[in-house]
Amino acid sequence: MDTGGGETLAGVLAMLPKHARRPDHMVATEAWQPNVPIARERLEPLGVDVRQSASGEPLPADDAEFTLVLNRHGACDPDELRRVLQPGGVYLTQSVGRRNDIELNTALGGPPPRYPESATLDHAVAALQRYGFEIAEAEEAFTEFAFRDIGAVVFHLSAVSWQVPGFDVTTYDRPLRELDARIREEGPFVVLHHRFMVKAVRR
Repeated sequence: MDTGGGETLAGVLAMLPKHARRPDHMVATEAWQPNVPIARERLEPLGVDVRQSASGEPLPADDAEFTLVLNRHGACDPDELRRVLQPGGVYLTQSVGRRNDIELNTALGGPPPRYPESATLDHAVAALQRYGFEIAEAEEAFTEFAFRDIGAVVFHLSAVSWQVPGFDVTTYDRPLRELDARIREEGPFVVLHHRFMVKAVRR
């Protein structure tokens, strides 16, 4: 689900041993239209059927089509997951938590990140359980990530626009300069990536 340009799935397939048997049926979905042709170019030669999805719409898949659904940082509807998974099928997700990189917001004096209240491990587990999934594993982690110069901070916040809503270098000129001086004096600025993983089985 939400394969982007297909980079992660292609990387997973590349890690398989040369003589390993690949799944007979692989599908990747992507909602952002500009990514769809990129994903197709990358994944279709690997035997992956790339389908365009749409936010808030049913998944482009048949009932009970899959034995495994993978989701990395994408939204999901537990009811749709239940529909497309076979009984005993597995859903494995790694998601970004709502406390992700909050140190950036604090350092710059910006508003909180624009992550939904539901972006927590407890919420993900409860939502899946409501739709009849059995939770096989559930873990949460806060891992260190270091910014070694202010250019990296600006690049990151320009690309991840929801982290500091309304971010631009003019508005944040002064706190950026202060953070730059801090990095030069104290070394890398460390933030904590908030991630959680759930493995659930469809009953």
